[in-house]
Amino acid sequence: MPLSFDSALGIHAKALDVRAKRTELLASNIANADTPGFKARDIDFRSVLSRTSSGSSKGLQQTHARHLAVSGDSTSLTTLYRVPNHSSLDGNTVDAQLEKSAFSENALRYQASLTFLDRKFKGLIGALKGE
Repeated sequence: MPLSFDSALGIHAKALDVRAKRTELLASNIANADTPGFKARDIDFRSVLSRTSSGSSKGLQQTHARHLAVSGDSTSLTTLYRVPNHSSLDGNTVDAQLEKSAFSENALRYQASLTFLDRKFKGLIGALKGE
């Protein structure tokens, strides 16, 4: 019986990828807190994860044998613009406290996913060794 890492690790490997991309966006928001006209962006992690876990790609479908194959990448990330809590005269929508809070929470959840995957790998190694 072949071992499939996708089935063994579940959604956590893809969650790490989405968390890493969200970290980049949040860091960009923090770095541009004083840039006039900068629009804060974020990823809706729950919607991306639900699309990934459902496995349904509502985009392109291969309806004919000569069509190009559908990539099946349901984790395509759509960045959303953050709605500001208060208006700014220069058009910047970054709220530094909100961004730092979101960055910290995302880093904590990223570390938790890494810990979970580490335990999964240790369990797989133990199973292979017969422990």
